[in-house]
Amino acid sequence: MTEHRFEVRFDTWAAGDAYERYMGRWSHLVAERFVAWLGWEPGARWLDAGCGTGALTRALAVHARPRTVVGLERSPAFAASALRATGAPCVVADAQALPFAGAVCDAVVSGLVINFLAAPQAAVAEAVRVVRPGGLVAAYVWDYAGGMDLLRHFWDAAVGADASAAPLHESRRFAVCRPEPLRALWTRAGLVDVDLTAIEVATVFTGFADLWQPFLAGQGPAPGYLASLDPPGRARLRARLRSSLPVRPDGSIPLTARAWAVRGVRRPG
Repeated sequence: MTEHRFEVRFDTWAAGDAYERYMGRWSHLVAERFVAWLGWEPGARWLDAGCGTGALTRALAVHARPRTVVGLERSPAFAASALRATGAPCVVADAQALPFAGAVCDAVVSGLVINFLAAPQAAVAEAVRVVRPGGLVAAYVWDYAGGMDLLRHFWDAAVGADASAAPLHESRRFAVCRPEPLRALWTRAGLVDVDLTAIEVATVFTGFADLWQPFLAGQGPAPGYLASLDPPGRARLRARLRSSLPVRPDGSIPLTARAWAVRGVRRPG
């Protein structure tokens, strides 16, 4: 049995199309609801910091009536996917060190990225720096601890098959994906009018193949971990996962995914 140390080497972000099949189809739904919740004024200059394959960038362009939308992504492959999907400019850079002058944006947002950063507090500080006084800083992250059914089932099966995978369980890795740590992150950055909400979407798979196949593409922590296993290890995990899932009479698998969203305002003046 292979032992796995807690490493981000399983966090692979190199193929935008594969990520879309794995998680992108659900992140688009959350992005639209997030933008509706923000309710920010039209004509704003938006920065999507850590834009991935462009789900949030596209939701902003379609629903926020922006003056401008710019994406920023440290993975060149994902940045290229975002550009193809949205047509919006996408800068290849790190959200923890934004390559922009201060107070040049009206709103800085990020979707499903804060938890993957080595220094999330630096990313929020950078967002505060580049947003104008009175501007918006907001983000959302998956609720790995209790509201992300797909990944909870996957990691529970992984740990059941190999106890050494326990430190990799995303519910343990990402403490910032809970309401109070998110609120603390925003208030420590000096933001005011901080508010949080839960965004939940249905994630219904047509069958087990529809759920399992995207895990084989290696994009993200769970697929990256799966790719590290030998064939018998993958087979054990697959069998445990399949047996744990709820299945309707038609073979479909009804799950849900919850994200926590947080927003705050840079102090005016």
